Amino acid sequence: MLFPSRPMSRRRLLRSAGGAALALPFLEAMGPSLGQRVLANDSASGEESTPKRFVAICASLGFHGGHLFPDSPGRDYAITPYLEKVQQHREEFSLFSGLSHPEQNGNNGHASELTWLTAARRPGLAGFRNTISLDQLIANQIGLKTRFPFLALTTGGQSLSWTASGVEIPAQHSPAKLFSAMFVDGKPHEVEADLDRLRRGRSVLDTVAARANSLKRELVIRDQRKLDEYLLSVRDLESRLQQSEGWVRRPKPIVDEQPLSDINDKALAIERQKLMYRTIALALQTDSTRTITFQLAGLNSVPQIPGVQSDWHGLSHHGKDPEKIAELKRIEAAEWEAFGEFLDQLKSIQEDGQPLLDQTAVMFGSNLGNASAHDWRNLPILLAGGGYRHGQYVAHDAANNTPLCNLYVELAQRMGLEIDAFGSSTSAGIDGLKSTT
Repeated sequence: MLFPSRPMSRRRLLRSAGGAALALPFLEAMGPSLGQRVLANDSASGEESTPKRFVAICASLGFHGGHLFPDSPGRDYAITPYLEKVQQHREEFSLFSGLSHPEQNGNNGHASELTWLTAARRPGLAGFRNTISLDQLIANQIGLKTRFPFLALTTGGQSLSWTASGVEIPAQHSPAKLFSAMFVDGKPHEVEADLDRLRRGRSVLDTVAARANSLKRELVIRDQRKLDEYLLSVRDLESRLQQSEGWVRRPKPIVDEQPLSDINDKALAIERQKLMYRTIALALQTDSTRTITFQLAGLNSVPQIPGVQSDWHGLSHHGKDPEKIAELKRIEAAEWEAFGEFLDQLKSIQEDGQPLLDQTAVMFGSNLGNASAHDWRNLPILLAGGGYRHGQYVAHDAANNTPLCNLYVELAQRMGLEIDAFGSSTSAGIDGLKSTT
């Protein structure tokens, strides 16, 4: 195989005769470096009669541990102020402490939010590049089975979802737009416009692929393999586009709900959370998607909650001031109450004679263990539903934390992925969590 006499341009494209172009991946022929590693997942899973779902919810300003964690672990733990808000589901969730990702010291105190679902180290610092988030790993495996491969949602902050190349996936913050996308059928000309966009995208893939074989003759063996991997991902994208065309033509689910209206007042933070929770429940009930992330953004202002007069972010940095902690408690208790109502909805929805909650693993927590100190250790993590044996508080070592990614591996395996490692994991599974099957 010939070696290029000079480095290939990093801006080189695969072009079709008609001018369509597709950028190349980084190849050794483009320079002296060894290129970048490719994260691949070759696992496959069969279709299930009752599908499994995964929801990850992160409160970006954390929760005050003194109002959340019981004094003693086990099944007979004493109820705490925050757990009181979800007490009706005590046998349907497990609470964990002593979990974290390593090396989450970043360029600011909230940088660990970038990596809550990825576990990439040193977020935001020089040379940082994020990795694929857990939800996207799952969506890559099962996403074609539903109209939406995944949903990335927020109440107004950034996304929790990241691609394999470390690119943030924009999050939807409008329940009204989400509701419309899921349940409101477009007019005929709008459907055709969507189909035309899909066809144009696929035509680019079809036409440039013909140029790939001639390019391979210019490359060394390692670059040939890398190009083959890249074209395989292109073909996968083509398959996704074809599948998307099928979903555009299918009628959307009919739900007994009126179209939603957004709550535009950011001060109504809890009401905004509740409205998105309601929409998430509809998405799961109609099997519009099986993978969802939801970021609960805090405020640098005063939320409209009885008894709260200070800005939320400032209260999270309470410095152990009892008056600030008491005010913060009103906000966080309201968040836990809203989450409890979401679990109520999932439990009330029946699917094949079982509560939807039994088929949905819901992870609720934060990227901060102590928000007042921007501490990313000892994260609060609650896991509800999903067909696990629940009902206990599991306290892992507070000084030598267990990798949160051990739980992530278990959750990915539950969704059908044949993996035994993810991020910083040291084992597949986590102490204190067992399946009922």
